[in-house]
Amino acid sequence: MEAHAEHAHHHHHHDDVEVNPAAWSDGKRYAWLLGILVPLAPFLAWGAVEATGFGGFWFLGPALVFGVFPLLDLAIGMDAKNPPDSVLKWLEQDHYYRWCTYLFIPIQYAGLIFACWKWGGGGLSVVEDIGLALTMGVVGGIAINTAHELGHKRDSMEKWLSRVALAQTGYGHFFIEHNRGHHVRVATPEDPASSRFGESFWEFLPRTVSGSLSSAWDLEAARLDRLGKSHWSLRNDIIGAWAMTVVLFAALAVAFGPIVLPYLVLQAVIGFSLLEVVNYLEHYGLLRDKKEDGRYQRCLPEHSWNSNNVASNVLLYHLQRHSDHHANPTRRYQALRHVDEAPQLPTGYAGMIVLAWFPPLWRRVMDPRLIDHFDGDVTRANIQPRKRAKVLVRYGAAPS
Repeated sequence: MEAHAEHAHHHHHHDDVEVNPAAWSDGKRYAWLLGILVPLAPFLAWGAVEATGFGGFWFLGPALVFGVFPLLDLAIGMDAKNPPDSVLKWLEQDHYYRWCTYLFIPIQYAGLIFACWKWGGGGLSVVEDIGLALTMGVVGGIAINTAHELGHKRDSMEKWLSRVALAQTGYGHFFIEHNRGHHVRVATPEDPASSRFGESFWEFLPRTVSGSLSSAWDLEAARLDRLGKSHWSLRNDIIGAWAMTVVLFAALAVAFGPIVLPYLVLQAVIGFSLLEVVNYLEHYGLLRDKKEDGRYQRCLPEHSWNSNNVASNVLLYHLQRHSDHHANPTRRYQALRHVDEAPQLPTGYAGMIVLAWFPPLWRRVMDPRLIDHFDGDVTRANIQPRKRAKVLVRYGAAPS
């Protein structure tokens, strides 16, 4: 055993020179604060409208995420640098990074209250109201990503904060399905959050929204059964999470008038659709092989699409280093690494989202990449069952 440990240690040295944490600096350390730009969007929009008198600035949220960020990704480019192994533990324990995610939430809620104040009597036109709802939807969608980072942690306060971040979009069931469902079934036909080869985003959206809901309910019902508790109480985490949304929306409607409700619903739908379009592109067409005993192989880096585009990564807390996240779900975002074996997206998530809305463009860009990843063997992909025969004919696989 002694010799084995010695050998392993030696190998580790060879791979990665020991770095004194004090001597290593995180090049992205202060960049993580840019994540706060997103929840500031309604205030930035308001400032721009006040300064210019141009109401179009209420649409700042979508303009930033789908216009400016994809361009930033292209301009700033890639970064595949990893923190050295020897600083990982130290990096994980630095609370500064935690506070970068915590800070998102009070700003998110300040923005939501501000938006309701504007909807309730801010003298905006209906088009401007909708623009502000779209901006809030973008904030809510990215808040689901912040909740995702917090919901994976063991700390009960972080789990609670994760639910608070999800209340704005009514998507509280996400953290149940995601941690106990998606992480187990990822890149298999059984996973509602893994998109299939030949499945457009618009087909995927209803399947994933209903599938993740029923999956979350089943998981939660099973947990309550084991505890001998009723499904219909606040002990049910789904009901608890949704109650938070109902109370939140009701309080805002009382404070600012019922006029805010349609806009709250609109921004919630946009928010969770934004999360689901990201789900769509994270595992598109990827499939884990089955072992002899009929169970799936464990999730490897090649079962998630990755992107090292700096701009999207900094704004999304390294969500794009998704392969390492599936291999190490509790690893904190600042320590997630680039993995060479992972299939790489042609650009960052922001640009890929826009492609996903236009299925012919998406297919043109992604299908060849996927087939290339499987070395030309399309039968290794997670294929949309309806399209299976068509796909096999088109990509020249022997019909099985």
